[in-house]
Amino acid sequence: MAINVESQKRPEGSKPNALRRSGLIPANLYGHKGAESISLVVNAKTIERLLKQADVNKTEIELSIPELEWNGTTVLREVQSHPAKGFIYHVSFFASAKD
Repeated sequence: MAINVESQKRPEGSKPNALRRSGLIPANLYGHKGAESISLVVNAKTIERLLKQADVNKTEIELSIPELEWNGTTVLREVQSHPAKGFIYHVSFFASAKD
């Protein structure tokens, strides 16, 4: 069962800590177009729910980026959390190859 996650493109020049304070987690999408990546933001509550259900590199996640009209199957490639405080500060998604 795939999990659906909606994200937005990260605003140009936005500071990661300011995004986190406003409840957004910086993220990246890799693998959708070769070596290119897209900088994204995902709602922190969405990421918290996702991490309760998804295993890194295993669980399929249907990621959608409405403003880029992109959606596809991804896996969580990496979750970075603060070593002392434990909060998530960055996630990476990796798109599966299209058939």
